[in-house]
Amino acid sequence: MIITFVGHRTLCKENGLQERVKMSLIESIRLGEKTIFYCGGYGDFDNLCATVCHSIKKICTDCEIVFVTPYISISQQKKIKRLIEEKTYDSVIYPPLETVPQRLAICKRNEWMIEQADLVLAYVDCNYGGAYKALQYATKKGKRIINLANYN
Repeated sequence: MIITFVGHRTLCKENGLQERVKMSLIESIRLGEKTIFYCGGYGDFDNLCATVCHSIKKICTDCEIVFVTPYISISQQKKIKRLIEEKTYDSVIYPPLETVPQRLAICKRNEWMIEQADLVLAYVDCNYGGAYKALQYATKKGKRIINLANYN
């Protein structure tokens, strides 16, 4: 099972969001099935989800936390090396984005992650911006979505 995350770069208030992410993931993971978490690694929601994935990995050992990078520049490669050394992520994937202009790389990376996912766990509480567009894309693709912003 592949789970990916869609959410805002900046979270104004958390109000138990970390616990809701954790409970949603625990309820969604199928026992005996490998779970792969695709993380974007940018912003508050991504960081919160990566933290939760690490706590889940302690109790569900058949999990992998993957950073899906939108760039393969030298500076990004240094960041990736640091993230792996710090054990923030187990591995890194660079989707087929070589021909995508840099200004669209994050959007196209998000679409790629959504296409791979069995579940999209979201926190989108407004109808504009990149997270909103990604959530619309997941809806259009017929993905199973849990939007935690709907549970405030």
